[in-house]
Amino acid sequence: MRAGVDPKGMAALSSGHLATDLAQGSLPALLPFLGDRFDLSYTMIGALVLAATISSSLIQPAFGLWSDARGALWLLPAGVALAGLGMAFAALAPSYWLVLVGVLASGVGVAAYHPEGSKFASYVSGRRRASGMSLFSVGGNVGFAIGPLLASFFVITLGLGLDGGALIALPGLAVAVMLVYSLRHLAAFAPDSEVRVAGDGAQAQWRGLSLLLAIVGLRSLAHMGLFTFIPLYEISRGHGAGYGTRLLALFLVAGALGTLIGGPLADRVGRRPVLLGSFVVTPPLIAAYVLVGGAVGVVALFFAGMAVIGTFSVSLVMSQEYMPGRVGMASGLSIGLAIGLGGIAALGLGAVADAVDLETAVLLTAAGPAVCVLLTLILPSSRVVRRTEPATAPL
Repeated sequence: MRAGVDPKGMAALSSGHLATDLAQGSLPALLPFLGDRFDLSYTMIGALVLAATISSSLIQPAFGLWSDARGALWLLPAGVALAGLGMAFAALAPSYWLVLVGVLASGVGVAAYHPEGSKFASYVSGRRRASGMSLFSVGGNVGFAIGPLLASFFVITLGLGLDGGALIALPGLAVAVMLVYSLRHLAAFAPDSEVRVAGDGAQAQWRGLSLLLAIVGLRSLAHMGLFTFIPLYEISRGHGAGYGTRLLALFLVAGALGTLIGGPLADRVGRRPVLLGSFVVTPPLIAAYVLVGGAVGVVALFFAGMAVIGTFSVSLVMSQEYMPGRVGMASGLSIGLAIGLGGIAALGLGAVADAVDLETAVLLTAAGPAVCVLLTLILPSSRVVRRTEPATAPL
């Protein structure tokens, strides 16, 4: 096993992650314009986010199972391309229901890319798995940050309106072509024989995995809730759509920075201390953003982004360590649950915004990380000594 991360392989995988999440990340910037075009309620807007997240989450474990059993490198370029094309179709759709179709298709592309991408990110990371996974994850973080800015540029700055959202497909198509040419290099890292736990699935740490998945889902209440409603909340505060989009980008860029810090830190001090620290500081930071506002609120939102998003790679590595020999399935469960429950949270928060007000809905996003503090305290270590035996893994 390599001591460090392969730069070429990680660059390809992280670029694919960036392009895939860029497509999904463009949705919040499109929501205000879709809301105006089709006269949507907050609940209907939340339903669009739910469609994107459910389609990109429910089938991720199935893609992960396929990846573990047979290998499916072709899903990398195909997933990236479909994610971009689906979101472009949503921007051009003439009805709300066709917007849903486009968003669903984009989500399937996201679901196809992540398990295979995460598995090979683990392979090219060598012994520095948390550090390597942070580099893979930061591609997605940057994609989410660029997505709303790029969509806003096409729609507002260029004056193209929602039709400009069709240009969202271009980055994904370009990266898909690059990935096609990178498949041979990546395939060289697929092990001829993987280290598997005797008894395979029976040796997985199911208690730890269950607690971790609960943590991932609750963290998504803050992540996807803020991701969905920051632009709309800033509009309700009297700011323009462009300001809300820039603030969302700040939140996501902060998450990318937190990911780069969190992965190496987890390799050095441990996974659980990094998770616990992030969950302790997140609720007061979200409260400061909502209740204080102004410059203090912006700074608080920046650090909330670092804390909430920065642990994504750490939890992904832990899920893989809890399910040895089933890296693709573990990735599909971890990422899929984060996205899926985040979408359900967005729908629920949209209902709260309609019934009470948007400020209350945004403030409620702090509840998830607060509960995560308690769950992290009883989370078992994922780094245990395992009895292993070689087993041939089909690619």
